[in-house]
Amino acid sequence: MRPTESSALDLPLPSRNFAATRRILLVVLAAAVLIPLVCLIGYGYYDYQRRTVDANDVTDRLARVAQEHALKVLDLNNEMATRIVDLLGDSSDAEIRAQEAPIHRRLSAIGGDFPQIAAISLFGKNGDVLTSSRYYPVPKASVADRDDFLSARAIRPEPYFSLPLRGVIGQADVFVTNLGRTSLKDGSFLGVVSIALQRKYFADFYRELVSENPAVTIGLYRRDGGILLRFPAGRPGAMPVANTPFTNALHDGVLFGRLRMTSTVDNVERLLAFRRVGNYPLYVVAGYATDAIFDAWWRHYLLIAAITAVPCFAVCVLVLFSLRQLRAEQVAWEHWQAEVAMRLSAEASSRQMRRMGALGNLVANVAHDFNNLLMVVSTNMGLARRKGFNNVEKEVTAVERATLGAQSLARRLLSVARKQPLKQEAIDFATWLPAATHLIQTAVGDKVRVSVQVVPDLWHGFADATELEFAIINVAVNARDAMPLGGRFVIRGQNVRLTASDTSLPDGEYVLVSLTDDGEGMPESVLKRAFEPLFTTKVSGAGTGLGLAQVLAACEQAGGTARIDSVPQRGTTVRLYLPRYQGEQEPARPAAPAAPATAPATQGIVLLVEDNEDVAEGVAAVLEVFGCKVRHEPTADAALDALNAGETFDLVLSDIQMPGRLSGIDLAEQVQQQWPAQRIALMTGYADELERARHLGVPILAKPFDIDELRELVTCAR
Repeated sequence: MRPTESSALDLPLPSRNFAATRRILLVVLAAAVLIPLVCLIGYGYYDYQRRTVDANDVTDRLARVAQEHALKVLDLNNEMATRIVDLLGDSSDAEIRAQEAPIHRRLSAIGGDFPQIAAISLFGKNGDVLTSSRYYPVPKASVADRDDFLSARAIRPEPYFSLPLRGVIGQADVFVTNLGRTSLKDGSFLGVVSIALQRKYFADFYRELVSENPAVTIGLYRRDGGILLRFPAGRPGAMPVANTPFTNALHDGVLFGRLRMTSTVDNVERLLAFRRVGNYPLYVVAGYATDAIFDAWWRHYLLIAAITAVPCFAVCVLVLFSLRQLRAEQVAWEHWQAEVAMRLSAEASSRQMRRMGALGNLVANVAHDFNNLLMVVSTNMGLARRKGFNNVEKEVTAVERATLGAQSLARRLLSVARKQPLKQEAIDFATWLPAATHLIQTAVGDKVRVSVQVVPDLWHGFADATELEFAIINVAVNARDAMPLGGRFVIRGQNVRLTASDTSLPDGEYVLVSLTDDGEGMPESVLKRAFEPLFTTKVSGAGTGLGLAQVLAACEQAGGTARIDSVPQRGTTVRLYLPRYQGEQEPARPAAPAAPATAPATQGIVLLVEDNEDVAEGVAAVLEVFGCKVRHEPTADAALDALNAGETFDLVLSDIQMPGRLSGIDLAEQVQQQWPAQRIALMTGYADELERARHLGVPILAKPFDIDELRELVTCAR
């Protein structure tokens, strides 16, 4: 640590405990808010319940008063109807018509001046009006088809109460109580005594009861739910819906009770109290709208809350002011602490970035130089094979196998450093994945069962087939290590369309290759670092930490990405997203048969530009085997001088990365500008150089390459 950092950290901290002071102030603030709030909530709950109880008491009292009033009226009606029936005896319709005048006077006397009675009428057995207390002589009319007449005849001697109707004679707004007359001799039906009751009489009485309180309703109902009278009046013709708690209670003959329900007449929720009117099939019902209870409670509650909020607000403002002052005192201390932490964090991040950059460059340079060495080994082994081994075939084969392993390691190092030259091509996953099953099965061993599942019409992907194969093998090896007792490794291929919300990839169409095992899985701490280069959880010497890093690098260099989902003890799924190939699929061309060792050599002159002497000697030796004459130049500058001197070559084969003023790409550009007919090819081991070189449209060999690739290039140059 530098002296400035040490001195910054050694500064004495303020002795005051800001946290403790802040906690005390926050407790006071919470108490100033919560205590009044709890009290206010408790008071509001108690006050609402009290108002509900009061509303229930109001409905009970109103129901009792309305019950007593209705009972008196109906008892009087019953007594009058009974007197009239006794008065008439078994008189027939003709006898009643013959005595219409005296009977009219008698009915008028019985009805008297009772304000609730609109008229007392007698109907014959055929429904004809025989006489009435209101009119003399009575006009001709009939109620033979009216429901109240038919019902009274059916239930005699019980009284029947009709729904509201207009009087047949006076057209008054009434409901009637009908009592059927029965002959004492033979029990035959003689007619009906009808007493029409004015609904206005009941409405005026109910209006006085509620004192114009709009929240209260009172009504007179039949047992079947029919409304005889309701104040205030509801919708014309509205009837309660059957099978509600209210109508069921009336139908069951419950004497009294309470309910809370939404009225089916006007869709208003009310507290209801109902009582049966004596032994009559009638009920009085009083209701109190719950909305009115809530409105009254809410207005009162807001007033109490406003009064309570004033001192609470004053205390809160005082505490908040104190907290602000405390914060102002703490700002200076926090400021320099944050500055120091920020500087140290930035320096640590910068050091980490420099270390990772240096590591990547180191890995790439080592791999590049390693590739050059492998190039020397590979070319010389190829030459040895073409020269008949001379009794060292077994040794050469062993060296070739070691070379292949070394090439795989170099490829992995360059891939992690994102400098591996790629050969992007269209891949038919529907055939490519099943074809790779044998190789994958070999990698995971006999204990693990490998299965491949692809959807019909699986798209072609666009990637480096070799890199992708390495990636799948890396995942398979990890799956094998996660399933020491064996298990299942499933490879699935499907088509997906991604949007920006799915992954960090651009919107588009991708081929998804899912690799799933049922092994031990990864904990969250390992899952977060799974793609990190050189990170491994295996024992020392058992892993390089490059496997999953290569998987991610291969997918991202192809234009896709990789994701891992893992659940401990349940398994892991690695998802490879690869872009869909949008061009037309080219048919695979059959590989050219290898030239026999004794095949006639190709004639030609090749200018080899390579700064590494060992690599140059190996490549030159191979070219000479092909019958070419080789001129070697260690730099692109020297090669350009040779071309400027007028020398001609069948092929210029140049490495890209070389010392001097010009690189291999610069040389290729100069050749294309000055000698368009001159054929030139490039060699490289870096992906970034490979991408730049592709824009020139010249053949490119990715190191290390085999001699067959070189032979094909030389053959095409002729």
